[in-house]
Amino acid sequence: MKKQYFNPEQDGFYGVYYPNSMSSNQAMIAMLGDSSDDHMVKSGVKWLQKRGCNVMAMSPDKKDYGHHDYPLERIGQAIEALKSYGNQKIGIVGASTTGMMALVAASFFPDITLTIAMTPPDFIMEGFYRGKKDGADEWPSDGSSLTWQGQPLPYLPYAYRHPQYWQQVMADSKASGDQIASRPMFEESERLHPVREEEKIKVENIRGKVVFVGAEDDALWDTCKYIRRMLARLDALPHECVVEALLYEHGTHFVFPESMLKTALPIGSGLLVRLMFKAGRDHPKECRQTRLDIDRKLSRAIAEW
Repeated sequence: MKKQYFNPEQDGFYGVYYPNSMSSNQAMIAMLGDSSDDHMVKSGVKWLQKRGCNVMAMSPDKKDYGHHDYPLERIGQAIEALKSYGNQKIGIVGASTTGMMALVAASFFPDITLTIAMTPPDFIMEGFYRGKKDGADEWPSDGSSLTWQGQPLPYLPYAYRHPQYWQQVMADSKASGDQIASRPMFEESERLHPVREEEKIKVENIRGKVVFVGAEDDALWDTCKYIRRMLARLDALPHECVVEALLYEHGTHFVFPESMLKTALPIGSGLLVRLMFKAGRDHPKECRQTRLDIDRKLSRAIAEW
């Protein structure tokens, strides 16, 4: 079976199904890039296929580099498509903003029994656009990143509006020595608007296994703080999921499995991390050891699933 393309008009969602060459009845929904067939996504697909999975890569559209107003129903449509191909186990993996989306989707759809969230927040984010606008590469959407049944899900608003949003991110990036740094903006967002219950991800509703992955030196947001808040939430509330938290001192925002990153960049995978983040330059060996450990532990989690 060759890969299959899906589009919202005909199928209810945008995605690409990559069947494994080896027979498999388990599939991962992969939200790892800005398009369902870009280079990074294909590298993630290869990594998951080597671990015995079929893969449904999903993204907002064919070339949509922002995240805003994404209907969660699309995940449900993708799940039904995966079932129609004979998949009996369905998981989901996301990183950064899509790490959040993976957690929210898993909290809505009990068919998802393995959830891997790399560098997630514990709240629903305000949406954002990517492109070019008044000298900015990114700007807030003034709405939620996710919707359900046509209604925006409650979200944490960013501290700044356009054009100050991007100006502040660039100023913080320059001050920190990172190519992109938005951690101060998220801290200010929470100071101005403490996260409300309705904005928090209901991780207690997730089924099966959940794996959180994050590093203390993440320059985009304090993901380890957010993961610890989710762990505390699970300690306080009844839940059925089994949780594994992979938290590291060094690793940057790019806490991808080492072999996945090397598939994407056979030469220079470590160089990319160093170019992007000061922590990658200051602690290259430690960051690589983090990625190697993540590789082993995520591979084990998929094998046990």
